[in-house]
Amino acid sequence: MDRIDLFRTFARVVECSSFTRAADTLGLPRSSVSAAIIELEGRVGARLLHRTTRRVSPTQDGTAFYERCLRVIADVEETEELFRQSTVGPAGKLRIDVPGRIGRLIIAPALPEFLALYPQLDIELRVTDRAVNLVEENVDCVLRVGPLSDSGLVARKVGDLPLINVASPRYLAAHGLPQQPGDLVAHLAVNYASPATGRIEDWEWIEGGELRTLPMRARVTVNSAEAYIACCLAGLGLIQIPAYDVQLHLNAGELVEVMPNHRAAPMPMTLLYPHRQYLARRLQVFADWLFQLLKRDAL
Repeated sequence: MDRIDLFRTFARVVECSSFTRAADTLGLPRSSVSAAIIELEGRVGARLLHRTTRRVSPTQDGTAFYERCLRVIADVEETEELFRQSTVGPAGKLRIDVPGRIGRLIIAPALPEFLALYPQLDIELRVTDRAVNLVEENVDCVLRVGPLSDSGLVARKVGDLPLINVASPRYLAAHGLPQQPGDLVAHLAVNYASPATGRIEDWEWIEGGELRTLPMRARVTVNSAEAYIACCLAGLGLIQIPAYDVQLHLNAGELVEVMPNHRAAPMPMTLLYPHRQYLARRLQVFADWLFQLLKRDAL
């Protein structure tokens, strides 16, 4: 391996905390990855990794060296892209992971526009609402909605996704129109349980600048956005949902916004990617395009 490939291999081992997983993502034999790390440690004259039967982690020297490696790799990739884009533009494949309904309703219909702008780029579009390990699953960037844990990834905020309260005309004909949060005790919701934790989300609204919550009565609980909307359309209760998610139903009169002055706090929408991808030109042009698309059609 040349020096930059040694740096890339070392960075991937640190990110995967495993020689085997790093080898899988790089498409190399495990023995080649192990030999590369031994060679690199010999070149720099320091032990870079702690090795146990269960886990690989950087030493103090390894942590400092990892940060320098990321900068060097990014500089090399940026330089390569600089000359490549002067002739053919950004090229290669981008693997992105997005929430299911954003992918289906907003991103997929607009992709022909992006691919026409960048004919040398291909997209692998993955849709899921679960947490994704970008390194182990070989994903370039992830779009997520809601609060973030401290993942060590680069986080670029897209904006705040407005939430609205909606019900079907069928439900309102049977139960009446709630005018304010105090009316909710006489109403039903479709409850939403987190797919990750099973926790049922309370009804929320902002009042006097403060977040208020109320557990709602419900006869149906779901754990997916598709089922959440379907049950609301069926007249089974009120829901709180991103506005873009139900805009077509609102336009068709199949759902009606209720209590517009008592909405939940908007949810942050964020694009996440590893440090090693920070300067990749193909990721930059996609992120810029995605930002404009989401601000136009979701925010």
